[in-house]
Amino acid sequence: MTRFALQFGQTQPGLTYVERPTVYGVCGRGDKDLAVVRIGVSAPYEYDLPGGGIESDEDEAAALMREFEEETGLTVWPTSVIGRAGQFWINRGEPRNSLATFYDVELSADDGSPTEPDHTLVWMTPMDALSKMRHEAHAWAIMHWMRQRRSKK
Repeated sequence: MTRFALQFGQTQPGLTYVERPTVYGVCGRGDKDLAVVRIGVSAPYEYDLPGGGIESDEDEAAALMREFEEETGLTVWPTSVIGRAGQFWINRGEPRNSLATFYDVELSADDGSPTEPDHTLVWMTPMDALSKMRHEAHAWAIMHWMRQRRSKK
């Protein structure tokens, strides 16, 4: 089983965790708001950074742009890698090790709508997003993004 230098989540004994290359983006409007995906048709909701699985015919950038558009309706361009981290979790009953690359992305257009019916784009402060993330790896990426922004000032 591959592990990234940073590995989040806990495994359960007796389960085999399938590795899945994934990519996610942190899209800020200045330092005030982040694009976050609210998942679910009614409360309680789950919150993730926009992104997801990389298909066999895609590179990371293509997968990130596709996933962002599907989940948020936003068109983005990846500008730099924030970091990489693994996340053990159970997705619809299947144990997964999400091997994620997190990107800082630039917003190119915001004139679309999500095509995934249970996904809604919400803008929230980085601190709100940090506290609501379902996955520890996503919260880590937001924190790392915030620290990078602060060091550039």
